[in-house]
Amino acid sequence: MKRIHFIHNYLMNPQHPVTINLIGAGGTGSQVLTCLARLDVTLRTLNHPGLFVTLYDPDTVTEANIGRQLFGHSDLGLNKATCLITRVNNFFGNDWRAVPTLFPASLKEVNRDELANITITCTDNIKSRLDMANLLKSVSQNSYTDYSTTLYWMDFGNSQHSGQVVMGTIPKTIKQPTSNLYKTVPSLKTITQYVKYSAVKESYSGPSCSLAEALEKQDLFINSTLAQLGCNILWKMFRQGFIEHHGLYLNLTTMKVNPIEI
Repeated sequence: MKRIHFIHNYLMNPQHPVTINLIGAGGTGSQVLTCLARLDVTLRTLNHPGLFVTLYDPDTVTEANIGRQLFGHSDLGLNKATCLITRVNNFFGNDWRAVPTLFPASLKEVNRDELANITITCTDNIKSRLDMANLLKSVSQNSYTDYSTTLYWMDFGNSQHSGQVVMGTIPKTIKQPTSNLYKTVPSLKTITQYVKYSAVKESYSGPSCSLAEALEKQDLFINSTLAQLGCNILWKMFRQGFIEHHGLYLNLTTMKVNPIEI
């Protein structure tokens, strides 16, 4: 019997645009933001309230970012989050929000208004994932659902030629309908349940000084390919109301994509 996960019913017919916190506006985050804008337009065309995205990133645009990330020479010196959100808002007519700082590392530093229905992390270090896992795990679940109710966490991560996307559930269980056709799964593992990051040595070596140096760490199209494939999972969530896969592994060297089945 096929295993599937029906998404939280609230996301199918919310009373407001579904809130998304996008953490990181670099190689992957800049590409994911564009995918989310396209998804928002499509959802609203289908009479769904759409999305409201808040983008967090404290970094400024440098020469090394131009080409591999979605920035141009006119963006040099600007904050990445502010630059991208301004561009998306002007192009699509949105009122999404940029926060030019790091997302808070612990729950005591977070206001409830800063939480979101879906959290998407596109960061390049282990500590940020561990902090996010601890923060989301500590959020108390109310009996009602609103714009601040944390439901899903999607994480994007990659090396030079390969990467993965994993989407997990934040509540212990998400109520599933009765089905005679499928084995319904009420909870999905997060990235930190798949990978024991606490046992992995941090090896991030700092920002690159040039595009050539940056390409030695992350290939030209690894971020955009990963963003497209990962956001397709979100599209299926909203379009179908259920998913059969909650992640994937990508290898551009072998040109293989392996789904993570539920």
